[in-house]
Amino acid sequence: MNISKAEQRVLHVLAQGGMIRHRRDDAGHIVEVLCFTRDGFVLASTGLSLFQRLRRRGFIGSHGGAPYRITQAGLRAVRAQLDNR
Repeated sequence: MNISKAEQRVLHVLAQGGMIRHRRDDAGHIVEVLCFTRDGFVLASTGLSLFQRLRRRGFIGSHGGAPYRITQAGLRAVRAQLDNR
């Protein structure tokens, strides 16, 4: 499956324990998303369009209003990468 570099980067952060927090407007639509690493840093390249693509493809999911996390489909789609620490 073809995944862009930006999608790959976000999925890798989520696979390591990160999360995507979202904010909704009064109508209930998601208007802002922030991707946090497991260390609490914000991943700057996450935008609303990237979030929508990941959600539409089933790579991320949320249950009961919790932050979005990676799904089993997302784990299968992400390629293994070395951690650059």
